[in-house]
Amino acid sequence: MPITVFDTLRGNISSFLGGAEVDLVAGGEDSGAAGTAIRVISSIEDRPYTFIARRTPLPFTRTEEAFCRELLTAFAALYTGFRQEGYAAHFRTALLASIMDITVARFLRGDHRKGFWPIQQLIQLLKNLSYQQYEGKPATTGFLVHRTTLPELRRLIRYRKHTLFPLKPYQPITPTFFDNPLAYRFIDGDNLFFVANIQMQVTGIIRTSNAETHNDVERLTNREIFSLVRNTGTGAFAVIVNDSSEIEVMASPDKLLVRRKGVWAIFDPDIIRSFLAGSIDDEAADDLLWTVYALSKIRHGTVILIYDRGSRQLATLKKGSVGGDDPIGRLLTSRVKGRSIGDLKHSGTLLRILSSDGMTVFSRNGRLLETGFIIDTSHAREVVTGGGRTTAASAASFFGKVIKVSQDGPIELYQDGSQVYRFG
Repeated sequence: MPITVFDTLRGNISSFLGGAEVDLVAGGEDSGAAGTAIRVISSIEDRPYTFIARRTPLPFTRTEEAFCRELLTAFAALYTGFRQEGYAAHFRTALLASIMDITVARFLRGDHRKGFWPIQQLIQLLKNLSYQQYEGKPATTGFLVHRTTLPELRRLIRYRKHTLFPLKPYQPITPTFFDNPLAYRFIDGDNLFFVANIQMQVTGIIRTSNAETHNDVERLTNREIFSLVRNTGTGAFAVIVNDSSEIEVMASPDKLLVRRKGVWAIFDPDIIRSFLAGSIDDEAADDLLWTVYALSKIRHGTVILIYDRGSRQLATLKKGSVGGDDPIGRLLTSRVKGRSIGDLKHSGTLLRILSSDGMTVFSRNGRLLETGFIIDTSHAREVVTGGGRTTAASAASFFGKVIKVSQDGPIELYQDGSQVYRFG
């Protein structure tokens, strides 16, 4: 029964969609996305079934909808291929282990008439590499998969002041590709990447220019590689194994598929942009969301409040400050209060502020009001208790939008005392 098998995947799919409610029901409903719901119809064993995902109050993005369509197509194909009686447990195990990888490969292949196996093979190799260490350090590497001609790629690389080292003859990405340690020690996925075509043949190595990386946030979030992906043909992507042993897949224009702790998740900036819409301006939201992802990647926790009331009222919520009220603390905070999110990010200060203890509070115009802020949770209604950051985030969300990053990586969004989304 497809619905029984789907129950095996329910938790993984819900997590991928940030905690959305997901279901598979018999019969066909109207296909498509409508606000806070996604509905996709598929035929399984000649019967219609409808996949439904619901998430309030955050609407789904087009990327999430497209991924769900690929997921249901993969589910239907796999289910049809495993109908033999007596092997239900085998099928559920295979499905649980493979369907998200298959969906990621289908999502990245672009042209749905083409096979996804070469991409899937690369992903499998990188999964294996993510468990590997070399002399006590995690193995890291990176690939830029282009969809443009080599002459166009060379012109782009020269324009961006990078360096391309051509490889002839081209080398296919095979199961033995990483037998040579240089493939994951020298090519680090930071400023050195393999260049491959969509047939998964390595055509060269690119070294990115340090001059194009302006600060730590842009380096940690691979902004220059995103720029190359956007300009190397429709459907181009980059994929790296980072020094946290995670797989990061970068797709145009700015979507991240992340395999963290053995599970795929999507970091879609449009979700956080939607959450912050009306609270701060679009440019400040972009600066903030990429800084939040950088903190998640390097495992630094934080709580951020976009305060939606007057600054005088903020004083009544304050229980104290991290480190107290000593002269050095006053001097340091006086130098950053009132500065904009963009100014703080570009100077490299924002990452340091947010990785410090206590809550960081910004006004609706994106200016820093408080850092190291300890909120008095007694002002909140129906606070969901938990760890210190969870309690603070829940309490603060009655007074504005809250973003919380846990020390082990997850990013959570809070509104009106409740968690409304979770990544990682």
